[in-house]
Amino acid sequence: MPTEHTVKSYDDELKRLDNLVAEMGGLAELQLVSAIESLTRRDPERAAGVAMTDARIDSLQAEIDQQAFTMLALRQPMARDLREIISALKTAGILERVGDYAKNVAKRTVAISESPVTVSTQTVARLGYLAAELIKEVIDAYLSRDVERAAVIRGRDRELDALYTSLFRELLTYMMEDPRSITTCTHLLFVAKNFERVGDYATNLAEIVQFMVVGERPPVERPKDDVTSYTVMANNGELGLAKEAGS
Repeated sequence: MPTEHTVKSYDDELKRLDNLVAEMGGLAELQLVSAIESLTRRDPERAAGVAMTDARIDSLQAEIDQQAFTMLALRQPMARDLREIISALKTAGILERVGDYAKNVAKRTVAISESPVTVSTQTVARLGYLAAELIKEVIDAYLSRDVERAAVIRGRDRELDALYTSLFRELLTYMMEDPRSITTCTHLLFVAKNFERVGDYATNLAEIVQFMVVGERPPVERPKDDVTSYTVMANNGELGLAKEAGS
């Protein structure tokens, strides 16, 4: 944490920003876990409750925005103080999107709960729990200003991408083998993509942590192991890879 300022109220305001980010991050993680549990339990009522948490997340984002804008106007922060305020703004925006993705998963759960059970649901849930874990870890790194921990989280996105790619191919294979599974598997594909995007946001937050602490982003572009821009297609009875049009 930075050294204390001469004006104690300034430190209190910075601490309030951290507290708001902590609460927002905790709710986003809770919302993800609730969405995953509603999916695995095929529980549309629990899924409906996810939207209630989303309203609180939106409210917290508005509080962070207001707090940050007030500090920018009245404190005229510089150097690390400025980076902390800007980072809080960016983090709030990302966590709001994470909440939206959790809500999207909950909406899909209603349709999935009315369809036959597929073994891929548990794999999708595993992907979701990994995404939720990354969000929790990166918020902890943010609050402790731990650049090394953030770097580890940034690297773990490859683990999530690999699982997503494997799941993507598995679901496409089910759809080709049994056309009756197309509706359920399509919903699960959208759910899995939401979780993959949450993982991407966790890595974005990890980069924000480094920017906030040292004043620069990681110098090396983050590697991606998601190769689902290549779609599995049937070709003369065999599975081949064909690049999606326009990608």
